[in-house]
Amino acid sequence: MLTIDSFVSSLSSYLEPALIQQVKKAYDFAEEAHKGQKRKSGEPYITHPLAVASILAEMHMDHQCLMAALMHDVIEDTGVPKHTIGQEFDDEVADLVDGVSKLNTMLFESRAAAQAENFQKMALAMAKDIRVILVKLADRLHNMQTLGALEADKRRRIARETLEIYAPIAYRLGMNSVRIELEELGFRALYPLRSSMIEKAVNRARGNRKEVVTNIQESISSCLVRDGIKAEVFGRQKHLYSIYDKMRSKHKSFYEIMDVYAFRIIVDTVDNCYRTLGSMHNLYKPVAGRFKDYIAIPKANGYQSLHTTLFGMHGLPIEIQIRTPEMETLANNGIAGHWKYKSNDESSTHDRTREWMRDLLEIQQSAGNSLEFIENVKIDLFPDEVYVFTPLGDIYDLAQGSTPIDFAYAVHTVIGNTCVACRIDRRLAPLSATLESGQTVEIITAPGAQPNPAWLNFAISGKARSSIRHALKHQQQSESIPLGRRLLERTLAIYGSSLESIPEEKLTTVLTDRNIANLDELLSEIGLGNHIAYVIARQLLTLEEEQLQHLGPLAILGSEGLVVTYARCCKPIPGDLIIGHISAGRGIVIHTDTCKNMHDLRDKPDEIMAVRWDDTVDQEFSVELRLELEHEKGIIAIIASSITTEDANIEGISMIEKDARLGIINVIIAVRDRVHLAQVIKRLRLLKAISRIIRVRS
Repeated sequence: MLTIDSFVSSLSSYLEPALIQQVKKAYDFAEEAHKGQKRKSGEPYITHPLAVASILAEMHMDHQCLMAALMHDVIEDTGVPKHTIGQEFDDEVADLVDGVSKLNTMLFESRAAAQAENFQKMALAMAKDIRVILVKLADRLHNMQTLGALEADKRRRIARETLEIYAPIAYRLGMNSVRIELEELGFRALYPLRSSMIEKAVNRARGNRKEVVTNIQESISSCLVRDGIKAEVFGRQKHLYSIYDKMRSKHKSFYEIMDVYAFRIIVDTVDNCYRTLGSMHNLYKPVAGRFKDYIAIPKANGYQSLHTTLFGMHGLPIEIQIRTPEMETLANNGIAGHWKYKSNDESSTHDRTREWMRDLLEIQQSAGNSLEFIENVKIDLFPDEVYVFTPLGDIYDLAQGSTPIDFAYAVHTVIGNTCVACRIDRRLAPLSATLESGQTVEIITAPGAQPNPAWLNFAISGKARSSIRHALKHQQQSESIPLGRRLLERTLAIYGSSLESIPEEKLTTVLTDRNIANLDELLSEIGLGNHIAYVIARQLLTLEEEQLQHLGPLAILGSEGLVVTYARCCKPIPGDLIIGHISAGRGIVIHTDTCKNMHDLRDKPDEIMAVRWDDTVDQEFSVELRLELEHEKGIIAIIASSITTEDANIEGISMIEKDARLGIINVIIAVRDRVHLAQVIKRLRLLKAISRIIRVRS
């Protein structure tokens, strides 16, 4: 059993006596604070923080980190305030302890909201000091090691959170040893039956494979001795969760995964890593396309190694990883290994971690709430990477499936927000293109450009998605203020009044009653449809319901931006009779007067608004046409040519075959108004193959 004496003794290998004494003082403080408290297992509570500190000591963490680990539950569980820890020790240790502590004094709508808020607080603390997450990971690891004392529901909830959040964070920070143990423990707790079945199958397979593994290992070692390379060769074991995850995500059978033999070769220098690679490729034939150089281009978490796959004896696939002892330590301990290798202050692991921390802060500032924040962070915890280059040769690592939009935001938020086009390998490409490793990506920007809501359909990184949402929210709010002003001024004008003539004290009273900070916020709320203009006008003018007069229709200009949208169901265009639906958070949605979706809403006068097209509308609007026709060679090209002849753009086209002779084509076109649409239809009617043209309205 771990005791304070054995723990202190283990520190003497790397800490000065004076620093060890401070760690001992922190233990005494925590032991006194937790006096009388027990864990679910019945053990004294102090055994938990001592175990957490011991896990961190194995990684050679500094004395402040160990002190924070020993006191990490003091604020939360014993009522000792943060300032007391600061006075007793120092502010840095107090900040670390506070960063790990939960927000247990706040009330939340749900457990999910509480967990998200706790995670957000911890993420912000770790952005200031990465040791916060190291203490939290060690805390979670010991809790997983002692999970058996809890009820089944709680075990499953903690295990799921571990697999979804904490194991990926450990991976993102390069802490492979911690990640593997968290995954194995989480898998056993969440899926005990699946875990047990895979474990039995693995044990059977290992018994059958033992002789083959030994033969391959001896063959590799002999080859390296022959080539004068001093190396250690280890067989790599496959972990249960890793096997389960590959079976599930790659749809492979257990035996397909177990048929691959994996080895790790540790050599003394980077130069010898590449020499070893040459030896392995001489010994066995390499599999084309399966070589990865993570030494020249490290992974996003700083991981470095050479990977290759070979055809071994009898055609058996062999996976080889080649690295130095320092790379091995950093592969296992990641950012925690930075403290062991202090000389390597600008290590790629530490650099990349700092970049990720900066991204976390940006995501937090852009996110609407903690639930949105945690969802965006989850996206970045981290699938396989692709590596792309800027035109100047800088390398950016992005998640698999990333697009030029993700790349633009990875370079800088301003680049993302003003992006209008891109070149991939010097050729113009769509912003929705999926990037592949090795490509050179150039982003073309334009001053005043703004993010497009459609980008959310293909941007996948947390930073890109949160930045786009933040910019759209800001854009929508800035557009909602002038619309809200128009709506309110129009209502007030009917009674011979205006915003300027409303007394200041009356306006203040209305703002206070509705808990709104200022006039701009009130106008924005009206423009977004969260408040109704005539209700606000009634309050400002102190009118009774029966004094309200009928309002004339609001003129739709077509340039209102995100706060006036056009219904997809009926696709209204200038010249159609239209009606407005006031939708909370979206502003005004314009429908045609005959739209079926408006039937139910007509009974809710508060949500309906009289609108008309302004005479100066100068925009293009989408219309869907249904063309019934006889099949004819090249008919789609003929239809497209007829539409473009009338200066209309085709936005989408699809064909439904009725039989071998007849068919239906649905085409979405952009037109200016009903007159322009009539010209297009007239042109299409000249085509003999088309028997009927219908405008699709709902």
